This record gives sequence, C-alpha cells and structure tokens, in this order.
Amino acid sequence: MKIRLIAVLGLALLGSGCVTIAERRAFDEESCRGYGFRPGTEGFANCLLQIDLERSASRRAWVERDFGGPYYGVGFGYGFRRW
Repeated sequence: MKIRLIAVLGLALLGSGCVTIAERRAFDEESCRGYGFRPGTEGFANCLLQIDLERSASRRAWVERDFGGPYYGVGFGYGFRRW
C-alpha cells in the first residue's frame, strides 16, 4: 500500500513539471507583451522567433556540452567517439 502511494505521488510530481507546447507559447507571448510588443505586429513575431531560436541554441549547447557532440539520433551521443 505504501509503495503504491509513493509511486502515484512520484508520478504526479513528475507529471506536474511538464509544460505543453500551448503553455510554452502562452508564456512566450506574455514575455513579448511584457517587452512592449503588440500581438499581430512584425516586432511581436520577431520577438517570438528570437525566443524560439534562443531555446534551440540552449538545447544544442546542452547536448554538445554533456554528450560530447551533436546528437544524430543514434545512441544519444554514443558510438561517434573514436577510441
């Protein structure tokens, strides 16, 4: 009984940290509104684009730093090293 309760609470805790794509988009839009851009303008679109590009660059830097190179979809960084 205790193990089941701990497992359920652990899964609930893990699931609560996830952010959907729609929620992330809403956060990004709120950030751009906070910077003074109005929805529907070119500046607003550029702001969203810049946020997305920074997120992608951060993800790439994380993979290259922690796994020693770019991720090509095989073995998550393993198999490309020359021993």
